[in-house]
Amino acid sequence: MKKVLVNNIEIMVPEGSTVMQACEIAGEEIPRFCFHDRLSIAGNCRMCLVEVENSAKPVASCAMPIAEGMKITTNSEKVKKARKGVMEFLLINHPLDCPICDQGGECDLQDQSIYYGKSYSRFEERKRAVNDKNFGPLVKTVMTRCIHCTRCIRFLDEVAGTHELGAIHRGENMEIASVVKEGIKSELSGNIIDLCPVGALTSKPYAFTARSWELIHHDTIDISDGLGSNIRVDEFGGEIKRVLPRLNEEINQEWISDKTRFSYDGLNFQRLDKPYARNKKSKLEPINWQTALKEVATLIKKNITEEIAAISGALTDVETMFVAKDLLNTLGVNNLDCRFNGSNFKINNRADWLFNSTISGIDKVDKLFIIGCDPRREASILNARIRQRWLTGELEILSLCTPNDLTYDLKSFGNDLAKLNDNKFINTIKKYFKDAKFPMFIIGDSIFVNEDGKKIHNFLKFLAQECKIINDSWNGFCILSSYASRTGGLEIGFIPSEKGLNTNLIKEKILKKKIKLLFLLEADDFDLPDHDPKLTKIVYLGHHGDKLASKADIILPITAFTEKKALYVNIEGRPQFTKKIIEKKGVAVDGWKVFRALSDILKLKLPYNTHSQLIEHIFKKHPQISRINFVSKAVWTEALEDAFEFKSYTKDYSISNYYQTCPITRASNNMANCTKAFLTKKNNKYE
Repeated sequence: MKKVLVNNIEIMVPEGSTVMQACEIAGEEIPRFCFHDRLSIAGNCRMCLVEVENSAKPVASCAMPIAEGMKITTNSEKVKKARKGVMEFLLINHPLDCPICDQGGECDLQDQSIYYGKSYSRFEERKRAVNDKNFGPLVKTVMTRCIHCTRCIRFLDEVAGTHELGAIHRGENMEIASVVKEGIKSELSGNIIDLCPVGALTSKPYAFTARSWELIHHDTIDISDGLGSNIRVDEFGGEIKRVLPRLNEEINQEWISDKTRFSYDGLNFQRLDKPYARNKKSKLEPINWQTALKEVATLIKKNITEEIAAISGALTDVETMFVAKDLLNTLGVNNLDCRFNGSNFKINNRADWLFNSTISGIDKVDKLFIIGCDPRREASILNARIRQRWLTGELEILSLCTPNDLTYDLKSFGNDLAKLNDNKFINTIKKYFKDAKFPMFIIGDSIFVNEDGKKIHNFLKFLAQECKIINDSWNGFCILSSYASRTGGLEIGFIPSEKGLNTNLIKEKILKKKIKLLFLLEADDFDLPDHDPKLTKIVYLGHHGDKLASKADIILPITAFTEKKALYVNIEGRPQFTKKIIEKKGVAVDGWKVFRALSDILKLKLPYNTHSQLIEHIFKKHPQISRINFVSKAVWTEALEDAFEFKSYTKDYSISNYYQTCPITRASNNMANCTKAFLTKKNNKYE
């Protein structure tokens, strides 16, 4: 700690702090444009000038380190004059277009020019004009407004790791430009909109739709991936206008992915607003809820329990899965699975499926082995956190069956899982982790999507034990799933029980015509095999007319995550609630209410009537998810050595289309525009 004086007030500050940090500890507000806590120091806007004793000129406080006994003044006439001069230069070329600027009302330049600037300008020459750049379908540019703070450049270089922006020319001819004309392809590009202190970079989809002071702000969470990023949804006139990040150091810090930020328009398109059923001509026609529920109840009574199955999808909330399981288990139906993608591994306890180190645990990892996943596209924010740790120089990374275009250097051992048969390779892995203090495996859920999933899972658990990944204070065995519902479903046991069938066996039984009734809970990405529509009846619950809705015999409309309070559990086991922000579409209801109503018709009344009663029931039965926004530590169970020969199977588990991964994103025009702009279509697939 070092002693400094700020405006004649003596304070102690940590060694290595800057003058700006010392001033903030002392309670003084320092204006800035280029400085940001999570980016490197540029020191090029000069707005943060302060006076330091024995210094001939005011100094940039963001870049000046403190020294013992330093005397700092933040409010002298010299400082005020210097800041006014800087602001005058910044405004020389800035256009007077505040009335038509989307940054109006939340613009740093507006705010600071009022407090630190002059009320007039002495500049009479023509203002400089700069051509707007094409940054793609998401980021709107008005580059004449740019004040060259370089925050956008530093973010893409340091956090996103894509190096897509830079400065060209010098002096008054300087411009921010993209490396390629097609736009910014980073999965985190929208964050430069938040970082821009002026209106040079704004949201293209949000442009001219509302003013910041008209919006109603709602705190909620994102469900486009498994992280549960904290977000703020801005609504106006009953319609969502934009999505912004909300600070949470333990999950997403202050960033969100482009899918989180821009897919909200998908909530307006292809929505299901009334129940449908197939008529005698095999065409879907609207019906009322009473008729729909009676038809579903008739189908349940008509079939024996072994012929009924249920699969939940990527966006299903905990309440819906819990009540569905409660009802179906009471009926004797055990063919349930939340692993719609066919992920197949033996479940002993929570540590088998959780990201056990927690997301923030990445901040101290020193040795990392990534196996069978694509963190850049499956969990963009988590990938940025890995890069953040890698930039410190204290992290080494190995990979197997993982894409090579991640945003950090790694040593790849190829894309063949059979590499794990090689004893020499296994010894290399053990040697690599030998002296690690905080070692970690990140294993993709997709690697278990085959007939040997259970054995692969057990082998990797045993290997983790051999590499001493798990100890009393640290568990580095981390499963990465890209589905918001997956962890919640596993926590409440929405999986086969007793002699029940998992997803893969359900598919086999459908092909053999032994499944007569199939419930799909928002499971649009379930690979439904060819079936006889006369023998296998499908009841679909969802909010979008997506892939499998058209194949259903009965469609039951339910609410989306912005239209209800619902519980989701993220990959680390952290329970969080969404918030009801907008009204439901048509006569849609919350998913759990469908099964609660069915229980009455089937005379199997369940012990809860309201959402609060249901949540109380869930928490009582599953206390590990009862503490909201808190991670309950999972107890590790030892894996026994099992001789297993990996089959040769070459795959890098990369995501071909990052932008369209669920019903909401597939209905989004913004995501469709990104797909067209950034991805190449080959063989009917985007790559």
